[in-house]
Amino acid sequence: MKTSAGLAEESETDRGSGLVVAVDGPSGAGKSSASRGAARALGLRYLDTGSMYRALTWWLLDRGADTTDPEVVARLAAEPVIEVGTDPAAPWTRVDGTDVSEAIRTREVTDAVSAVAAVPQVRARLIAMQREIIASAGGIVAEGRDIGTVVAPDAQVKVFLTADGAARASRRAAEASWSTQADQDRRDRMDAAQSGKAADAVEVDSTGLDLDGVVGVIVGLVPKSLQKSR
Repeated sequence: MKTSAGLAEESETDRGSGLVVAVDGPSGAGKSSASRGAARALGLRYLDTGSMYRALTWWLLDRGADTTDPEVVARLAAEPVIEVGTDPAAPWTRVDGTDVSEAIRTREVTDAVSAVAAVPQVRARLIAMQREIIASAGGIVAEGRDIGTVVAPDAQVKVFLTADGAARASRRAAEASWSTQADQDRRDRMDAAQSGKAADAVEVDSTGLDLDGVVGVIVGLVPKSLQKSR
């Protein structure tokens, strides 16, 4: 099986102290922006696990594979080389050496990714890659579904980021003009099996907060003894 996880070069002083901050929550809650902001504030790496599922989905669609057929997805899941950059200032996603950072955000990929992510062989492969990236990062903010419950259950800090339905739909629409409340509801239903709040996660409602406010809350949850000096 081909696997590759791209970690941007970094000095020992940039690698952090092994701190893992896991940020989970439903689509549209603001996980990506808040996680990147927290990673920058804390001097840590950043991992968007959802981009890895999207990358595989993009690759399958690009080859005309039926993403609704679990057997087809399972058979092909190990083929592409998926790489992600972990610099919070400029994360990227590549498939077989091609930068797909923008291509994986299309409606076609968004509509298909939940079904692909539900296939056990996909989850097994990508979760193993995610754990490898987290273990080698030296300190990271990792975001996505089931981060605190499955991927990094031993994370020192766990956040479950939420927002009311209207706020989440509005944020998704701002990111992708084609997104609607119906799209949001459908994603929630399809993603339900892969989501869940860890028992020790702190729930943060971002409905009435701006980005700086959410980042401040997340950073504030990290014990001072674990924070790097910036």
